[in-house]
Amino acid sequence: MKFIICTFVAMSSEIIFIVIFSITVFGFFSDQILSFLNASWFNKPIPEELKDVYDFDKYKKQQEYKTENYRFGILTSIFSFLLIVLMLLFDGFAIVDQLAGRISGHYILKTLLFFAIIFLAMDVLSMPFAIYDTFVIENKYGFNKTTPKTYVLDKIKSWLLMGIIGGGILSLIIWFYELNPDYFWLYAWILVVGFSVFMNMFYSVLIVPLFNKQTPLEDGELRTSILEFGKKAGFNIDKIFVIDGSKRSTKANAYFSGLGPKKRIVLYDTLINEMTTDEIVAVLAHEIGHYKHKHIYKNLFASIIETGVTLFIFGLFACSDPLSQALGVESASFHIALIAFGIIYSTLSSALGVISSIFSRKAEFQADNFAAKYDLAESLVSALKKLSSHNMSNLTPHPLVVFISYSHPPVLQRVRNLFSISNNSSK
Repeated sequence: MKFIICTFVAMSSEIIFIVIFSITVFGFFSDQILSFLNASWFNKPIPEELKDVYDFDKYKKQQEYKTENYRFGILTSIFSFLLIVLMLLFDGFAIVDQLAGRISGHYILKTLLFFAIIFLAMDVLSMPFAIYDTFVIENKYGFNKTTPKTYVLDKIKSWLLMGIIGGGILSLIIWFYELNPDYFWLYAWILVVGFSVFMNMFYSVLIVPLFNKQTPLEDGELRTSILEFGKKAGFNIDKIFVIDGSKRSTKANAYFSGLGPKKRIVLYDTLINEMTTDEIVAVLAHEIGHYKHKHIYKNLFASIIETGVTLFIFGLFACSDPLSQALGVESASFHIALIAFGIIYSTLSSALGVISSIFSRKAEFQADNFAAKYDLAESLVSALKKLSSHNMSNLTPHPLVVFISYSHPPVLQRVRNLFSISNNSSK
């Protein structure tokens, strides 16, 4: 593998540029083909098992919502694609590199400035699309609850977090590279793994409160039912919180966060308002199923391995002059090589994403089966249908799109699986 990579980075900058450009074009058109295939199935008849998800008026509204999102998605994708193409064709990354170099010649500050300029420029240019999506499309179909003030504050907080956390990690990685180019990937791997584990444990405690208010679920029927189920399933539950998701959207959700003793259940207030106690318990039983099958730890382990492999491969690319020259910079540059590598690696990343999605869908069935084992199949089916209706989910996705990009099985497959378990257990 190392020989293949070294052979690649030894190619001329012109050939590497062609590879980068071709990957960019291929990625755009393959995404558009998948979106078109998915849209071609929008009008497929609703399966018999899901007939009760939408009434006539709600289904008509859902069709309009899907179609509008599809058309808007084409527009935003074309805009993003053209930005990247223009940056590639007119040495845009080299121009930003020169600008950052004029501001500071320090190797860490220059890299931070380079990515800050790229990130802020892309974010600002795409902001009109994000604003239209939030305040026009989502508002039109009754989802948006975000105020302009909240939107602006969220954006500022996101920028600050990106600068502090992202900038801090990137600074250390660049420092490792300058200290030891041959083994920097190993130090960077340890750093990223440590940070990932830390964030898995403390995300809900440190990051979520910056954006949402979390309050302990008060005593009552729901809390009692959740605690009773946890005891029955042999799963210790002592931290149950309600998050004010309705502050931004009417869409419902629930999730677990943390590892070991730091894990907690987080329920969106919109979920509590939409579902019965049994349905909420069924949803949480599904999430507990992920813990019981150790999906959380397996996913974390897989992510750690993938990160290590990615950083190792990048270490072989980072010092290549032709790789940086392909983007218009004369000699090897860490940040320019990182951009070029990111584009080239996207093909392998996409392939790994397909494999990851296959295992993820299998894990979802296992979690559903765990809930069904406690006679919650019917309640989970009811909850899935309510979530689909409330969030205006696509009930007829194209099979190829499901195979390539769906981390969860389509609701039809999950309902049929749960019906099958329920029917078998009643015999």
